Amino acid sequence: MTDLLIRQARPVPVRPEDVAPDDPVDVLVHDDRVVGVGTALSRPAGAEEVAADGRWLLPGLWDHHVHLGQWTLASQRVDASGVGSADEAVALVAERVAESPGRPVVTWGHRPGDWGHECSVAALDAVSGVTPVVMIAGDGHHAWLNSAALAALGLPPRDDVVRENEWFGAYDLLTRLGADDGTSPAAYRATLEAAAAKGVVGLVDFEFVGGVTDWADRWPLGCDLLRVRVATYADGLEEVVGARLRTGDVLPGADARLTMGPLKIISDGSLNTRTAWCCEPYADGSRLEHPAGAANLSEAELGALLARAHMSGLEVATHAIGDAAVTAALDAYAATGARGSVEHAQLISRDDVRRLAGLDLRASVQPGHLLDDRDLTELVWPGRADRSFAFRWMLDAGVRLHFGSDAPVSPLDPWLAMAAAVHRSADDRPAWHPEQALTAREALAASVDGRPMVGEGSVADLVLVDRDPLAEGEPAEVAARLRSMPVALTVVDGRVVHRAC
Repeated sequence: MTDLLIRQARPVPVRPEDVAPDDPVDVLVHDDRVVGVGTALSRPAGAEEVAADGRWLLPGLWDHHVHLGQWTLASQRVDASGVGSADEAVALVAERVAESPGRPVVTWGHRPGDWGHECSVAALDAVSGVTPVVMIAGDGHHAWLNSAALAALGLPPRDDVVRENEWFGAYDLLTRLGADDGTSPAAYRATLEAAAAKGVVGLVDFEFVGGVTDWADRWPLGCDLLRVRVATYADGLEEVVGARLRTGDVLPGADARLTMGPLKIISDGSLNTRTAWCCEPYADGSRLEHPAGAANLSEAELGALLARAHMSGLEVATHAIGDAAVTAALDAYAATGARGSVEHAQLISRDDVRRLAGLDLRASVQPGHLLDDRDLTELVWPGRADRSFAFRWMLDAGVRLHFGSDAPVSPLDPWLAMAAAVHRSADDRPAWHPEQALTAREALAASVDGRPMVGEGSVADLVLVDRDPLAEGEPAEVAARLRSMPVALTVVDGRVVHRAC
């Protein structure tokens, strides 16, 4: 590996105790570490030199919750995020079928939570005939299929959507529809390059299919750009255990940038699908099969999975969106001693925030979701918005916050996540429960995988940006600057992986 010398950079303080130098400094990288910080450092023979010209230097950014295959595919699927009703969705399908009769239509992004009536298979059939149609909801927890697609995927006939475990089980069968799955190493490489351009140096991949084996295969084929922690689901747990892979272990055939991640468990559903498991019924719960949502696993099943992972050296990442699901997850962690994270924790009680801190579990949260879920939360969880996306409660209680996107549910963009946490609004409306907002420094600290300010001895995962991410101002102004942050340089493990300067 070659050395790297960054001239005249401004290290950004991440923790309250970090003290930034008064003037720009030179930063010298050797192999995978920062080995020098000072003024007028000597350039080693053969070292690459970058003129920072007073730009701001950060620890590398992480996305702690990505479905990378789905994010890669999202750019190739029909964008249905702007659809505002079932009628509009049907019209979109009709248009696509008319353009290419017989070619399967796969869309992503519609959010029917506030549409007011059900998504009917018959309505899709009327405009699609024998052309398979799969409309994947923006939360990823259900899909609206026509009869041709149901048959192609081996699913029973119905006039409703395919939800939760049934949908997750069917997802891998989409290739039966005959379309290119769009997840070649080259496609992954393009996705990773786009992430690097945002300053991302690492991610935790919760992709539904493939996993450990697929990553080991694609790594030497151009996908060795960023750090990746690869999760497994319950159906792959025994294979991982049999291979004696523990969280943090390097995957076979790779290097220290590609490692084993956690066991991922989806313990409940989502807000948009009305399947997140809550302590109180949804406002429209009378029309639901489960008025308060429901658990995807029994208490015994959840506990057994956590125990098996823990005894095998794996951390556990437990998806829990509703407050009842969060309570059940914390009960299981406490009973088994398992380590890891609660993913989402979208609705939570104050007592469970304290338990989360006491159990020393991470809260892996997605601030971008609050921008999409604000109105629906007020509609179906009335009186509960004050404890939705309760980041301030968590931080004040001592919970370790790790930000992610849940891409493709939200864009793989850590700056968007930081902006959402700071301002809690995506439009001209006032901030939504601003008492739960974070400062820019707190949001940055939740985005760098626990790293402090860049200094001597730092891991050489670095990001150079054109503006001060901690510049003061009103929350809306700060958020706007974060959302548009120009990234000049991204370095992973001492290697430049993105350059715009």
